[in-house]
Amino acid sequence: MSRLQDKIAIITGGARGIGKATAEVFTREGATVIIWDMLDAGEATARELREQGHQAEFRKVSVTDAPALEAAAREVVERYGRIDILINNAGITRDRSLLKMSQAEWEQVIDVNLNGVFYCTKAVVPYMVEKQYGRIICTSSVVGITGNFGQTNYSATKAAMIGMVKTWARELGKYNITANAVAPGFILTDMTDQIPEEVRNQTVAGIPVKRMGVPEDIAYAYLFLASEEASYVNGHTLSVNGGVA
Repeated sequence: MSRLQDKIAIITGGARGIGKATAEVFTREGATVIIWDMLDAGEATARELREQGHQAEFRKVSVTDAPALEAAAREVVERYGRIDILINNAGITRDRSLLKMSQAEWEQVIDVNLNGVFYCTKAVVPYMVEKQYGRIICTSSVVGITGNFGQTNYSATKAAMIGMVKTWARELGKYNITANAVAPGFILTDMTDQIPEEVRNQTVAGIPVKRMGVPEDIAYAYLFLASEEASYVNGHTLSVNGGVA
């Protein structure tokens, strides 16, 4: 049997990059995937998966819109009867050094990367509690652990997720709900494509495995944490970064 057979999984930011790779891996493992994203590419991703014989759908919704998220979660439960897995993957960057960062750049990242995780989880958890089962997985980052020049806002949100999953592990464990995070290192995505080649080369030189990661590297980490094999892993942050200290 596939590792996620008949599970119902919501993936935020599932239109492309790590989220899309996760949707592909999860559906191959038997899950029905619902992509929550503001990008219309989410519909193309869901259609592509259906054409491959998998179960997937797309809902255009912003992780910053709490009432819309509550409605979207209710729709999933009305259709499928439950929500088993939530992957809080959506995120943005607005990089600038502290002295140059505007209030708007700070607030935009906080709203999507931190408030959005809270809103999504808040919308989904009551249904997990009702069924006495759930897997919550949040996308942190290596920079949430180490910090990074020019990423005060981004690093702050990714560090906050580590505290959030530790708290949710304590609060929700009694309902058979686990909460964990994955902290990716430097992954080849549209976001990292914007980094100058010279900087990318310097980055790779500092990675012990001498390569940047690919979205599937993170998707398989999510798969483990969403599976029954990880039923006793709770409140943990799994670093997937090629060995960066």
